[in-house]
Amino acid sequence: MAHKSELLLPAGSLLKLKTAILYGADAVYAGTPDMSLRTQAQFTLDEIKEGIEFAHARGKKIYLTLNLYTHNRDVSKLETYVNTIRELKPDGVIIADPGVFKYVKEHAPNINLHVSTQANVCSWLTVDFWKSMGAELCVLGREVNYAELCEIREKCPDIKLEAFVHGAMCMTYSGRCLLSNFMAERGANQGNCAHSCRWLYKLKVRLKDGIEKELEINEENKHMFDYLLEEEFRPGEIYEIVEDEHGSYILNSKDMCLMPKLDDLLKIGVDSLKIEGRNKSEYYAAITARAYRQAIDAYYANPESWDYKPYVAELLTLQNRGYTLGFHEGRLTNISHNYDHTRTVGDWLFTGSVVEWDGDDIIFEVRNTIKQGDVVEFLSPMQNEPIKMRFYEFIDAETGDIKSKVSAGQRQKIRIPASAFNKFSTEETKRLLPQYAIARKLNYDLPNEQKEKLDHNLDGFASELSTSVGEITKSTRESKNACCGKGCNGCAIFWNSPEYAEAREKMKGKKIGEML
Repeated sequence: MAHKSELLLPAGSLLKLKTAILYGADAVYAGTPDMSLRTQAQFTLDEIKEGIEFAHARGKKIYLTLNLYTHNRDVSKLETYVNTIRELKPDGVIIADPGVFKYVKEHAPNINLHVSTQANVCSWLTVDFWKSMGAELCVLGREVNYAELCEIREKCPDIKLEAFVHGAMCMTYSGRCLLSNFMAERGANQGNCAHSCRWLYKLKVRLKDGIEKELEINEENKHMFDYLLEEEFRPGEIYEIVEDEHGSYILNSKDMCLMPKLDDLLKIGVDSLKIEGRNKSEYYAAITARAYRQAIDAYYANPESWDYKPYVAELLTLQNRGYTLGFHEGRLTNISHNYDHTRTVGDWLFTGSVVEWDGDDIIFEVRNTIKQGDVVEFLSPMQNEPIKMRFYEFIDAETGDIKSKVSAGQRQKIRIPASAFNKFSTEETKRLLPQYAIARKLNYDLPNEQKEKLDHNLDGFASELSTSVGEITKSTRESKNACCGKGCNGCAIFWNSPEYAEAREKMKGKKIGEML
């Protein structure tokens, strides 16, 4: 197959850039705070240079964002920015503002120009316009459905197209929102969105005397009311507002996940498949890159038997607001919304990452608490199957002290000898777990409320896919109901399975009922 789609990952920091490339990204996009729509970008100019060198040394690409909508105060910065990108030599610059596009084209004619999703490109006519202006690629708005995408591809074969496949959904036209400006005096189109759409909104009533009162929803009265909106122009078209003790999230979209429809995009030759999330963790960068990389490669290897389910199961290990296909099928449904909560939830925790190898020891930075008996999954960029390790003690990387628990915070590091991975030689372990490799563990202490939210999110996505929850959660990982290995009195797996022999020895010195 001659044409292959590019997998494009976000890079909110140099570490995330390197992680994304390690786990399979073909390209990354990054921006500096003053001239892109990411005021929280963590890049210095020197780090941008290092990132470009890192990407190019591995045959990967990097695009810089210049996608703000300029006010007069921004124009004076353009000369410095253009001079900088001439020196940096990125593989492209992502631009939304037509004035900025014209300026860069005139002053840096050798730079490839990409049209940002902020430009709201939703038709073949607009794509054709940007092609005539000299654009190499157009990023299509999230609002473009698959039928429209097919027509755009057919009518515009000579320009590259980029489409979002994963990440947060914006309640307005791909970020062209003024909610934040009005409610928080923070300019969304200047990269400083307050995400007002994700805020909690309380229902209130106004009495005839002008007094405003909050509607208190409690166990006694919550079954007495339904809360409905009816709009002026479509009487009888009723929209339910759901409020519980936490409030109501009437503008809060679920996250996009087009993995189940990835083959649609690959069939028509979408040039670049874009993942959103520059403010997410290295774990997010690694998991999304790894899952989509494997899915893309599997499709090209055997399109006829391609199946999305194992890759969706991997994406479900990420914290998310619930997944939706967005506008892919055309119309959104109520399933695409998350009326219940704005928090991202998930039952896996980002445990940490490999900072470096010190001789034959991994120096591992801890990002979530690990206790005796915890099983940690190390995710290799080189193979699909996680490398599992059960921890019984932790060696402080600096002092050598032995601990029974290590907590997150203050960038604590532990030392893990290669010999602890007894299924592999030291050389093979170093190959499988290079610098920036990440690890995770199941969150056995997930509160019941969050478990219910996870189940609700899964039910919604399965309904949208017209499949069962069991089908999209199939995985080679151990069941969450399997033995945790900490030695309670109720687990036959622990007391009989050979893999827990070492743990059973440690339990002999414990009191009855005391766990590892």
